[in-house]
Amino acid sequence: MAKAKESFRVEVTKDYLKFSAAHFIAYPGFRERLHGHNYRVHLAAGGPLGPQGYVVDFGIVKKIARKLCDQLDERMLVPAKSDCLAVEQRGGKVILDYEGDEFAFPAGDAILLPIVHSSAEELGQYLAGQLQSELAAEGVDALDWIEVGVEESFGQAAIYRLELR
Repeated sequence: MAKAKESFRVEVTKDYLKFSAAHFIAYPGFRERLHGHNYRVHLAAGGPLGPQGYVVDFGIVKKIARKLCDQLDERMLVPAKSDCLAVEQRGGKVILDYEGDEFAFPAGDAILLPIVHSSAEELGQYLAGQLQSELAAEGVDALDWIEVGVEESFGQAAIYRLELR
């Protein structure tokens, strides 16, 4: 008889894994109005049980996730790889142009993210990549996958899953 395959899943959902940020979705021919959300983030990871008795140290995950949320808090989320926004940094400002509509934000109030749209889906993808990189720097390399959920408002979330194996 074949040995049963086991898997373990750990989840982190903390009140402090949140950030408040402004954004707008834009694509050719459409732009939302500038608005903001009080985002909440939750994380999950799966992998084998390690010799220490756990999949990943919760303390490491919480520390990294909190840092990532803090970097986005009280910022204008700028999708630096946008297919329709011209993004320029000039004179201490971040300037966005969408079909002639220009927005200027103090550089310290904006964060340029390597994404195309500032959707919850792409924010989840960005955060998962950052989490994976920072976990690897901490020596965590046995995970099979990472999931990051980004909730824009209560009951409205996007979840991104990064398969590592």
